[in-house]
Amino acid sequence: MKKILFIVSVLLAFNLATRAQERKLGLYAVGFYNLENLFDTIHDEGKNDFEYLPDGKNKWDGMKYFSKLKNMSKVLSEIGTDMLPKVGASVIGVSEIENSRVMEDLVNQPLLKEKGMKFVHIEGPDRRGVDCALIYNPRFFTPEKTFLQPYIYEEKDSASRTRGFLTVQGKLAGDDVTFIVCHWPSRFAVSYYRERGGMQVRALRDSIRQANPDMKIIVMGDMNDDPFDPSMSKELGAKRDINKVKEDEMYNPWWNILVKEGRGTLMYDGKWNLFDQIVLSHNLLNQKGHKDYSQLKFFKSEIFMRDYLFQTEGRYKGNTKRTHAGGVWLNGYSDHLPAVVYLVKELR
Repeated sequence: MKKILFIVSVLLAFNLATRAQERKLGLYAVGFYNLENLFDTIHDEGKNDFEYLPDGKNKWDGMKYFSKLKNMSKVLSEIGTDMLPKVGASVIGVSEIENSRVMEDLVNQPLLKEKGMKFVHIEGPDRRGVDCALIYNPRFFTPEKTFLQPYIYEEKDSASRTRGFLTVQGKLAGDDVTFIVCHWPSRFAVSYYRERGGMQVRALRDSIRQANPDMKIIVMGDMNDDPFDPSMSKELGAKRDINKVKEDEMYNPWWNILVKEGRGTLMYDGKWNLFDQIVLSHNLLNQKGHKDYSQLKFFKSEIFMRDYLFQTEGRYKGNTKRTHAGGVWLNGYSDHLPAVVYLVKELR
C-alpha cells in the first residue's frame, strides 16, 4: 500500500529565512492515552475484574462496553489530527486495557478500522487484569520484535505483580525505533515503587542502546508521577532542557508544560498533574541550533484537548469527563487526556 506522507515545509514549520533553505519533511505523530478501564463483560480467570461484569458494581453490560469502545475510538482516531488532519497518529501507546479481545474490538471500530490500525498486546500479570498495548498504522510503522519486560519487585515483595513494560521495536519512517509503553505503580504505593520503575526502564533502555547504538527510543506511559518527580527526573534521567540532555539521558518536553504553563493530563482536587508522558532518547533531538533532519527528530509536543473530553456542568465542571463518577455512568471518556509528540524526517 502506498504510504501517505504529509509534507511539511521547513520554511513554514521552522521559520527559516530563505527559500534556499527549504526542504520537505515527513511528519509523524506519536501519542499515548490511558483508556481508563477498558474492560469487556466477560470474567478472565484469575483476574479481579468483577466490578466490570454485568452483575458487578458498575453493572457493566454490552451497551456500556460498546459505547466505551465507540468513545475511545473517537479520541484515538483524532490524536495527531491537529497537524495531520487526514492521517492522525502513526503510533499510540495505551494503558488500562483488559486483554486482546478488547483491543480487537477497539481497532475494529469504524473510525480506526478505516485507518487500518493494528495493535500489539502481551498478557501481563496485573491482578486487576489491566495491561498496556500499542496501536499502530502499518503504513508508517512496522513492528519487528515485541516483548514484555517484567516489573521486578524486591524479594520481600515477590508475591506482588503489576504491569510490565511493553517493548515494541520496528521501523518508523525507515528508522529503527523502540517504543516502551509503561503504567507504573499507582499513587496508592509510595514513590519508591515508581522510582524502581524508572530505574528498570532506564536499564532496559541502556541494554537496547548497547545492542544497537543507533536505536531511537521512546518511553511513554502513565507514570503516576509528574516530570519533576524522582522516578522520571532522576531514575529514568528524563531532563527538561533539550540542550542539556546527554547521550545516556532522555528529553522530557512535558516538564515545562506543567511547571511553566500549568497544564496537565489529569486533575485531582482542582490541580493539574501530568502523569501521561512521552520522553525521547538523545538521538531524537536537534540541540543548540542544529537542524539535521536526515533522521527522525523531535518537532513539538502537545496535550490533546477537545471540548467533549470535559465536564461542562455540575460539581466537576472543568474536569475530564470520565466513564463513571460518583457511582454514576456518564458515558464519558477517561480521567486522563492524551499526550502527543510530533517527529519529522527529511523526505528523499
